[in-house]
Amino acid sequence: MREVNRSLIVVKPKQLFLDWIKSVEPQDDITLDSLHDDASAYLIPEWLDFDDRPQIVSWCSEYVFEIELWSWYTDESLWPKTRDSETFSSWFEVEFHSLVLDLDHEEPLEHVDYDSDLDDDIVIDPNSNGH
Repeated sequence: MREVNRSLIVVKPKQLFLDWIKSVEPQDDITLDSLHDDASAYLIPEWLDFDDRPQIVSWCSEYVFEIELWSWYTDESLWPKTRDSETFSSWFEVEFHSLVLDLDHEEPLEHVDYDSDLDDDIVIDPNSNGH
């Protein structure tokens, strides 16, 4: 078992996110429970101090908010206009996990850069949150 030099957040939609999904395209079968069944997880820089959590949310909230919205509807005109940290916190619950362990001893970790297919001229600083 190997420790990964990252921490992890799990982003779980709240009722406001579900309401937005249903306002764009009514779906009777979608529930908060179904959204939580496969909530998104994001690797973040390592953190050890629980007092750092608000700063971490502030650091990544806009980017993660957009990823979560895009995963449902790619038409940005359908997205809420305000996507700041405060709005993010009202739309999502964030779970923090400071320790990430790799249990797969055979397959090495790999990065898949989906953005590289979109525009090869864009250079993303690996130490940034994607902006």
